Amino acid sequence: MDSDISVYIAGPGDGDVVGEIHAESWKVAYAGFFGDGFFGEAVERRRGQWGAKLLAESEKTCLVAELGGKPLAFSFFGAVADRAGVAEIFGCYGHPAGWGSGVAGALMSATVDRIRADGEFERIRLWTLRDTPQARRFYVKSGFSESGAVRTYDFGDGTPIAQVEYEMLLRQQ
Repeated sequence: MDSDISVYIAGPGDGDVVGEIHAESWKVAYAGFFGDGFFGEAVERRRGQWGAKLLAESEKTCLVAELGGKPLAFSFFGAVADRAGVAEIFGCYGHPAGWGSGVAGALMSATVDRIRADGEFERIRLWTLRDTPQARRFYVKSGFSESGAVRTYDFGDGTPIAQVEYEMLLRQQ
């Protein structure tokens, strides 16, 4: 890991930082998927939701990666409630200012290491939009592979969007 990149566990006081990363990433990566009215509200919702979310969801972990002291990426993960031995990365976002810097790769490595160190998981899964080739390449580069599972997800505007599942086996099941 680059010596200027550090990763730490976020707490409720990091809600504004995580929200800013989430909102700015969404503004660039997801703009073409939603109508303007809904999209603007969705970005602002992501900006403001994290303080309460980090406080309320204590069974999940949020890691923040910073480059040169500036927070630029976060991951949010935990156990899948109905699937023993499976951890899910519920969100992994990088601020556009950090794209190409290596901070997202360092964060993903730290996330996988943290899940592996827990010792209770055999597999990690995550879902990403089918039509986001940059994100899909990033997950493959990070050691994930497509599982073949596809689902649709409605982000709240009434339009289901296709997502594909990626997985990483930590040990044989």
